[in-house]
Amino acid sequence: MEFRHVTDPAPKAACDLLAFAVFGDPSKDAHFKAIDHLLKGALADAAKTESFDGKPQQSLTFWTHGTLPARRVLVVGLGSKTDVGAPALRDAAAQVAQIANKVSAASVAFVLPLSGAREAMAVQHTVEGVLMGMYRFNRYLTSEDAKKTPSLTTFAMITDGKGKKPTVAQAKAFDAAVTRGQAVAASVCRARDLVNEPAAAMTPTVLAAEAEAIAKKHPSVTVQVLGPKKCEQLGMGMFLAVARGSEEEPRFIHMTYKPKKKAKKKIALIGKGLTFDSGGYSLKTSQGMEDMKVDMSGAAAVISAMDAIATLGSEHEIHVVAACCENLVSGRAYKLGDILKSMDGLTVEINNTDAEGRLTLGDAITYVRTKIEPDEMFDFATLTGACMVALGPFTAGVMSDHEPLAKAWLAAAERTGEDMWRLPLNPRLRDQLKSPIADMRNTGDRFGGAITAGLFLKAFAKDTPWVHVDIAGPAAVTGARPAVPRGGTGFAVATIVDYVTHR
Repeated sequence: MEFRHVTDPAPKAACDLLAFAVFGDPSKDAHFKAIDHLLKGALADAAKTESFDGKPQQSLTFWTHGTLPARRVLVVGLGSKTDVGAPALRDAAAQVAQIANKVSAASVAFVLPLSGAREAMAVQHTVEGVLMGMYRFNRYLTSEDAKKTPSLTTFAMITDGKGKKPTVAQAKAFDAAVTRGQAVAASVCRARDLVNEPAAAMTPTVLAAEAEAIAKKHPSVTVQVLGPKKCEQLGMGMFLAVARGSEEEPRFIHMTYKPKKKAKKKIALIGKGLTFDSGGYSLKTSQGMEDMKVDMSGAAAVISAMDAIATLGSEHEIHVVAACCENLVSGRAYKLGDILKSMDGLTVEINNTDAEGRLTLGDAITYVRTKIEPDEMFDFATLTGACMVALGPFTAGVMSDHEPLAKAWLAAAERTGEDMWRLPLNPRLRDQLKSPIADMRNTGDRFGGAITAGLFLKAFAKDTPWVHVDIAGPAAVTGARPAVPRGGTGFAVATIVDYVTHR
């Protein structure tokens, strides 16, 4: 996809599809009125006939019949201007790209809806929306429609509309925003691919190979993949116990990015990597197990984010860690009542084998804390259904007892438009994790289940500044929106990249 910068007036744009967005009532929009005037009122008549009033995700397509250089005009709704952020911009751009492909348009000229201080942000999110909106996981589809190549090849953005040549600084800012949008979108789409692959195809070994492919692409990135013997030597009793029930060998992935200059901070990103979760002997229902290939979404996010981080560059040293395995039932699988010894030395009584993610993360956090010694660490996991009960299917739960770090992380989420909400890491709930025969047990009571999971992980994070992000809800969706199709979403990638590369 070629992204171009255009400053000519919109009515003069020679393209297959001229697109612009309106905030509410289209009759009040300057672009709408100018183009409607050239079309002799036909666009306003079409809007009235089709009840188009500029609400979010509404669209109106009109054939110009040669009246304009553009073959078609497309108007998309953005709703209230005060509510427009990254998600709305991505959805609008995704709509434009999808409609362009539907009408076999090869070239689009899109009037950027925001200018001034927000222009670079709008360019970035428009690029992300176009690429995310065109994403399809069609590897296993055999129909001709699935194999059809998208028609859209050129996407121009009109940022001035007065024909003035952009300054050198403006041109650089535009190019930088496009590069950033492309890098983020590519990593989001890569994470979606990893999550959407069937568990039989996306095994721990294959996930490790994906990390190695990213490292091979970037000289600034190295990767170390530990097998079960090395993990045993390190004392990862919890991680290996979860992996024991599967014929697929576990893989412990450690990627490292180092900047050219001395790093300002050392940041660790830890992802839950359960490539399939049956629940173990605390067996899930068939329906509950159906989408458990997504249980490695945390690992997919951090591994894929490293591609964008290395592309864009960071002032920090970045470590990505993912403990990857399957949680299955067999004669070797760990059992209810077992007592496991963690890498940290803490012993854990198992009262639910379906609470396995916190076990693998506990050893991963200990590895990061003791071997990497970061200034900050974050973990990302499809950890608890309780978080979805609390926040719904679209919002991630954020937990931390480090106030400045939590605020900085949530500020990055706000910039990228990824929906996250802080949950209290209430120490009074720690009593739920007490065990009479071990240092702790792996689950608490029903109420506060997302928080007790966070408290379990806190026991391994100790005093290292740490944030836990439970992405159980938004990691995959069943209801699509323009920039987010059904299936794996690549959630958290955008915020990770923003956080570690933002200046």
